[in-house]
Amino acid sequence: MSLASVARDAGTTVPSLRRRYRDKSMLAAAVVDSIRVEAPQEGSGPPRDRALAVLENFGRNLERPHSIALLGTLLAEEHRTPELLARFRSRLVRPRRRLLAEALEAGVRAGELAPPTDTDVAVNLLIGSFYAIYVSQGQIPQDWPRLALDVIWPRIDRVRRPASHGVAPTARPTARG
Repeated sequence: MSLASVARDAGTTVPSLRRRYRDKSMLAAAVVDSIRVEAPQEGSGPPRDRALAVLENFGRNLERPHSIALLGTLLAEEHRTPELLARFRSRLVRPRRRLLAEALEAGVRAGELAPPTDTDVAVNLLIGSFYAIYVSQGQIPQDWPRLALDVIWPRIDRVRRPASHGVAPTARPTARG
């Protein structure tokens, strides 16, 4: 991230950037501050829909130009300017993780997810899957939030019992016998 490339992308000049931002770390802090986590209304809607809304917001943020490169820059600069990564974590990472964890925990309480679900692990798997698909394919598919969530939290209308070794499952006895 050079000042010249930032100025060019922003349609301004390096001197203008230097007047507004004392150094590159102040500019990077302004970039971090410009990224928003759109919080769904606290506790509104079914838990799965809330989790999907958090993941869709995350996907939209990652579609912004240079957003994944920004994370790479923050990680590369971690030893020189640790306050930038700390700012990124406090403004973006923790709020998103909290919203996602709350939705997953509500899913456990509602009986939609199995009680032994480790929500911290599930949050890491869901958020981490975005970076993994980007690194492996160079882009994040539009439907990735739903696809990733379906692995952790299948939609009830899509759950089917798998056939065993190619043999269709037998009918389960009903309560009447």
